[in-house]
Amino acid sequence: MKNKVNEIKVSYKEKANACASIAISSSLDAGKLLFENWNKKTIELHETFKVLLLNNSNKVKGIYEVSSGGITGTLVDLRILFAVVLKSLSVGVILVHNHPSGKLIPSEADKSLTRKIKKASAFFDVKVLDHLIITPNGEYYSFADNGIL
Repeated sequence: MKNKVNEIKVSYKEKANACASIAISSSLDAGKLLFENWNKKTIELHETFKVLLLNNSNKVKGIYEVSSGGITGTLVDLRILFAVVLKSLSVGVILVHNHPSGKLIPSEADKSLTRKIKKASAFFDVKVLDHLIITPNGEYYSFADNGIL
C-alpha cells in the first residue's frame, strides 16, 4: 500500500514590474509610502503589523499585513512573516506597525520583537533595514534613525 502525502506548491507572481517600482532610500520614503497605503478607517482602532518587502536594489516588491490585533498590541508569528519573505524572494524588509494612541515611543515588546526578527533574518541572509511605528496623523518613528535597530 502506497502512503499518500500532500503536495506543497510555492509560488510568487509580480504584478508590477520591479524596474518600475519605488526605491526606498530613507525612513522618510518608507514612512510616506506605508502611511499612504494604510487603511485610514482602522489606523486609530487597532494595532496592525506589516512588512515592506524589498529586492536587492531596495525597490518595493509589496506590502504584506502579517497580523491585526487589539488596541494595544498584535501578535506576530515569525513563521508567517518569514514564509512571506522567503516566498517573495525578498532580500530586505522594513517592519512596520501602528500605534493607535499616536504615541511614537517603542515599547519593550516592540524592541524585543525587532531583535527576535533581526536575529532570525540573519539565518536567511535577509536584511532588516528598519522598523517603523506609524501614527494616525502620519508621523513615524524609525528604529534605524534612532540607533536601536
